[in-house]
Amino acid sequence: MDRYKRVAQLRTAQDFRAYLEALGVDLPFDETVVAGPDAPLAQPIVYSERTIGNRFCVLPMEGWDGTYDGRPTELTERRWRHFGVSGAKLIWGCEAVAVRHDGRANPRQLMITADTWPDLARLREQLVAEHASRYGRTDDLLIGLQLTHSGRFARPEPDNKLRPAILYAHPLLNRKFGFPEDYPVLSDDDVRRLIDDFIAAARLAKRGGFDFVDLKHCHGYLGHEFLSAVDRNGRYGGSFENRTRFLRELVEGIRTEAPGLDIGVRVSAFDWAPFRPGPDGVGEMERIDGEYRYAFGGDGTGMGIDLREPCAFLDLLCRLNIRLVCITAGSPYYNPHIQRPALFPPSDGYQPPEDPLMGVARQIAVVARLKAYRPELLYVGSGYSYLQEWLPHVAQHVVRTGMADFVGLGRLILAYPEAPADMLAGRPLQRKRLCRTFSDCTTAPRNGMVSGCYPLDEFYKQREEAMHLQEIKARLK
Repeated sequence: MDRYKRVAQLRTAQDFRAYLEALGVDLPFDETVVAGPDAPLAQPIVYSERTIGNRFCVLPMEGWDGTYDGRPTELTERRWRHFGVSGAKLIWGCEAVAVRHDGRANPRQLMITADTWPDLARLREQLVAEHASRYGRTDDLLIGLQLTHSGRFARPEPDNKLRPAILYAHPLLNRKFGFPEDYPVLSDDDVRRLIDDFIAAARLAKRGGFDFVDLKHCHGYLGHEFLSAVDRNGRYGGSFENRTRFLRELVEGIRTEAPGLDIGVRVSAFDWAPFRPGPDGVGEMERIDGEYRYAFGGDGTGMGIDLREPCAFLDLLCRLNIRLVCITAGSPYYNPHIQRPALFPPSDGYQPPEDPLMGVARQIAVVARLKAYRPELLYVGSGYSYLQEWLPHVAQHVVRTGMADFVGLGRLILAYPEAPADMLAGRPLQRKRLCRTFSDCTTAPRNGMVSGCYPLDEFYKQREEAMHLQEIKARLK
């Protein structure tokens, strides 16, 4: 967009600093990036009885290239091998894996079941083998599996239609996604059965060799929806104690049924009201009447942050002896610019209503506030890919000053899996492989194609879907 400068145009520290000042954005960075064993990003960190070898983390992404019965394909295997190639020593969840069929966000998402867990175990083994072949040791590599149910954003069938499972009637989201206010909600008995499915999935994840499971509480999926279920009656809604009962019962069951399996939580620490394209295509907040009650970590205005409940959530994690926490924000379905800052929107999105650097800075600042509140937890930050050439400069500052423990990377790894290794070695970043947030990795799956980086990854450029994707984008223009 012409309204905002592209990061690639900010060639010097003076350029970058001047542009941040013009935006009014507080985004600290180090002008000089250090390499070698003494570099801040290369420092190991002790976790329980383990050591995690550096400060880079591969974030979980939602794959769209499995089979209908939830198994990986060669494309899935390629992506997981790239996680091993990355050089990151914390692999957070690998990707979102549904605990049962109706919880899939797309009909080609992976599932973990009694039939599929050996396939996931094989994926993990391939990842470890690839990492070992590149970097030697793997005893300092920690690998998790993200367990999920997609809730109101479930699309498990080949027709790719929404088949929501919801906890309460959200007045804006029900209308936005076209289902009535009286759409049935999950009963408490339904929730209890789902908890059993999560526990069974965790048992299989342990059997498959994963070090921990991530109990996903982010991005508008079902775990996240519990946190905003203020209007729900019964055991799982209303009070903060009830809205976190799902997590507490999950943890209790996993600790009983899969002893020794660690647990992490990826959580949207703040949320805003849904956005929509305005008359000029730029995102604008949906109209709300009075206080907006449904944003966990929101201040009631629809576009503000109040961290009192997220801090209480961190207190709960401490009581549950969960130390791994990955912080993100919002949802890719209704306010993607605060969750995944990007200059170019996906096909069903809107033009950014702010410079994406503002979204990056917002997430980094929130993680720093939470780290200061509960420093004993290990924090992974998100939203770094948009920084592009300036990623190592900001990442080093964040880790060096204790604003976060790990720098999480998602879509960048699709285009440039060796980026963490290059940064750690002091090699110049390969500018032609840096994610420029074209959002094709979202547009393609939302239009029924396999996930991948079509603009930058030569492998995907050569696929038939690449031409189809360009046709879809041309029609949208």
